[in-house]
Amino acid sequence: MKLRNEYTCPLEMTHDIIRGKWKPIILWQLSKGRKSLSNLKSEITGISQKMLLQHLHELAEHKFVDKITFDGYPLKVEYFLTERGKKIFEAITIMQDVGIEIMLDDNREDFLKEQGFL
Repeated sequence: MKLRNEYTCPLEMTHDIIRGKWKPIILWQLSKGRKSLSNLKSEITGISQKMLLQHLHELAEHKFVDKITFDGYPLKVEYFLTERGKKIFEAITIMQDVGIEIMLDDNREDFLKEQGFL
């Protein structure tokens, strides 16, 4: 992901890096611990492997995630949040909490219970 040359503030740059449908969800899943590519793909409904790899690469490029590659066959790789990733996860947690409030206001309590948020 190529960043622009000019920004009006640091928040704008951070937003450019983590914006989109999948990146916050990838960060959310990695907050639960180290995950293999196949674990991430199975836990994020609807994401293609190509898109997942692209987003992991971009998040790693900006030091939000990193990976460990284990020797042996078959190749095993696990992804995890870096310290920067843990910091941005705090902001994502706040966004999640606000989303829960909005869903409660919108009478979606059953969904929240089904998904384990309440």
